[in-house]
Amino acid sequence: MLRISKIIDYGTMVLTHMAACPDRVFSAADLASSLGLGQPTVSKILKLLGQRELVKGIRGARGGYTLGRPANLISIAQIIDALEEQPFGLTECTAMPGACTVEAGCHIRSNWQRINAIVRRTLEEVSVADMVRPTPIEFPLTAHSAPAAKAGGRSRVLHDLESS
Repeated sequence: MLRISKIIDYGTMVLTHMAACPDRVFSAADLASSLGLGQPTVSKILKLLGQRELVKGIRGARGGYTLGRPANLISIAQIIDALEEQPFGLTECTAMPGACTVEAGCHIRSNWQRINAIVRRTLEEVSVADMVRPTPIEFPLTAHSAPAAKAGGRSRVLHDLESS
């Protein structure tokens, strides 16, 4: 199952909360309390996001954190890059080429690379500003549902893969 890690989910929550009030300076304690997260976790997230200039720290009695740039210029891909220890990749060979022992003879690696590129592009296209606004779901998200859309008898995902 593909899943976003807790730290990425929490980092997205932090940035989305901050984006709702872009002129406000937030303390780690305020963010933790507002979001129901532990302060050490929020502090760690803010430190990592600060290293990538997604947030900026303000020192002093009225210090805290603000967004490092407008929310529409912070992508979900940038959040993942800031908070994950390994490079983005759906499979080991897309994240770290050369790490898989069967990579040389793998017949599906190029397809995983294509899927990885599509997912990465999608994550780059979604911004923190987009996350602030609720988005209607375009297709059913059930565990056992058939592919949502067909293109010439093929699933939409396969159609999108072939189009890229």
